[in-house]
Amino acid sequence: MLSYVRIGANDIPFSRRFYAAILVPLGYARKDVPNGVEFTFPDVPGEAHGPAAVYVAKPYDGKAATVGNGSMTAFQAETQQMVRNLHAAGLEAGGSDEGAPGFRADYGDRFYVGYLRDPLGNKVAIYSVNPAEGTRGD
Repeated sequence: MLSYVRIGANDIPFSRRFYAAILVPLGYARKDVPNGVEFTFPDVPGEAHGPAAVYVAKPYDGKAATVGNGSMTAFQAETQQMVRNLHAAGLEAGGSDEGAPGFRADYGDRFYVGYLRDPLGNKVAIYSVNPAEGTRGD
């Protein structure tokens, strides 16, 4: 089970705005902490360090945060409309488009995904595989 993800940031307020725009609608609670911001599920006892907690903070070593080439963090949304809404919210909150929401030929028929870059340039995917919705072939 994934416990948590830590994402480096250099401009905490800018990154906080971006991640709040896409994570709070997914049910995460935002909490500002001394070195950044944490997003956890409020209804999970002992939510610190998981499951699926997201920490956005300056690196512990004091050096600048940099992009992880080839790394990506993905978040599952309930519906294709939610993917579109969160993608738009991420753009409005300072992210950049890395692939508009839609189906991709390389993935399964139900995998509906939109890609963003956060303010630092980290790649983020928001996807839905809701069986009640259409597929790539519809």
